[in-house]
Amino acid sequence: MLFLKRIFTWWNGQTLNTQFHTWRKGVKVGEDGQGNIYYESRDKKRRWVIFNGEAEASRVSADWHGWLHHTYDKPPTVAALPHKAWEKPHLENLTGTDRAYAPKGSLRAAKPAVRTDYEAWQPE
Repeated sequence: MLFLKRIFTWWNGQTLNTQFHTWRKGVKVGEDGQGNIYYESRDKKRRWVIFNGEAEASRVSADWHGWLHHTYDKPPTVAALPHKAWEKPHLENLTGTDRAYAPKGSLRAAKPAVRTDYEAWQPE
């Protein structure tokens, strides 16, 4: 089943075609804290990422994003970007997940508040 999953799906990592292309033309440049692996073509014109798990673009940190889009010539493993003391570590986009932010009083609260100030209407 895992073999068929790798042939036909791209959202759980790499397909066999991507793996073959990476093997033939890719050079591993580095890996981030989430286990995503970054590659560059031998002629240094193309750059790509193989996700560890679900392919979600927000899982790429700002450092690696800049390298992928040719903003920086050197990857963060060679020349790390300076970070300010007040910067928080990178998080993926959690919208639509159970870990998404829900403010106090939100309808997504784990336990809905029990209200006793009204009685729900029931048809007769």
